[in-house]
Amino acid sequence: MSSELLWYIPNQADPGHRGDTVTDDHNSLATLTEHARALERHGWDGALIGTSWGRPDTFTVATALAARTETFKPLIAIRPGYWRPANFAAAAATLSHLTEGRVLVNIVSGQDELAAYGDTEGVQADRYARTKEFLQIARRLWTEENVTFHGSHFGVTDATVAPRPGTFRPPRLYFGGASPAAEEVAAAEADVQLFWGEPLDGVAERIQRLKALSDEVGRSHPPLEYGLRVTTFVRDTTDQAWAEAEAKVAEMANGSIARDPNRFVATGQRRLFDLAARGAVLDDNLFTTPGRFGGGGAGTTWLVGSAEDVAKSLRKYQELGVTHFVLSDTPYLPEIKRQGTQLLPLLRD
Repeated sequence: MSSELLWYIPNQADPGHRGDTVTDDHNSLATLTEHARALERHGWDGALIGTSWGRPDTFTVATALAARTETFKPLIAIRPGYWRPANFAAAAATLSHLTEGRVLVNIVSGQDELAAYGDTEGVQADRYARTKEFLQIARRLWTEENVTFHGSHFGVTDATVAPRPGTFRPPRLYFGGASPAAEEVAAAEADVQLFWGEPLDGVAERIQRLKALSDEVGRSHPPLEYGLRVTTFVRDTTDQAWAEAEAKVAEMANGSIARDPNRFVATGQRRLFDLAARGAVLDDNLFTTPGRFGGGGAGTTWLVGSAEDVAKSLRKYQELGVTHFVLSDTPYLPEIKRQGTQLLPLLRD
């Protein structure tokens, strides 16, 4: 499988994210560096570092971890509105230069506490039109000098970023969102479209739609690539995995594991919640019940089983055209090691 295999680093203000181990130093530089170095040792390419208001600043965390690692690639989640495009382009180009091209970027346009940092919430069409301009400006600043762009939401005049990525490829742009407005932006401007943990038929449908959209919008970049962000619940045997997964859901149901406060009902999230109506287990081992009691996003559905079971499922996504995987389970640090040892070798064959 020629794929990019990433994990998730929980830069949270509060401990215990999605059942993670609760420690006083959960978001210290030493602890987060331990996660990043464990990822390097156990074969991972890097990790997503999520963003929302009320978390430690994502770009700062990513920069600190990149400085303490050698191959670790941070997938840095950022928001248009929190950043202006020229400031972001300069910061990302600088970090790419300092790390010799190890920067990946996840553009997030969904809901957040925008007023807390001076942003405003427009209608969905305006929000994604703004995102499109943000991506267009950043791309040009990474490859051109004296850029002038005046759009409906952002503008720059005679702007030149120094240093530009130069000999290193500009940061790859990951993007999520399942609404028509979001998919149009992805088809035109993203490098990688990230899907949540939907069943195979849903992912196949979206890939075909995005390919058609890419033609309709006249995409001028290399073909759009596809990624999957999902929880992988791996244990030594199939029976053990299902027994422990069901026990964990029972803990979530009685409130022992806190619900994710960011359970927004965006289009993609609604698609995940609706899956439970189709059954508790879809395809071979996609467990939909966690979404009834736990977090949104990647915590809504889990791929459950032995390493062989989960690898088989991930290969089926790869056969559809998915080549980027962002996996995770809690407690995060032990699972970096377990899945790095048991799961990744089956995906690297």
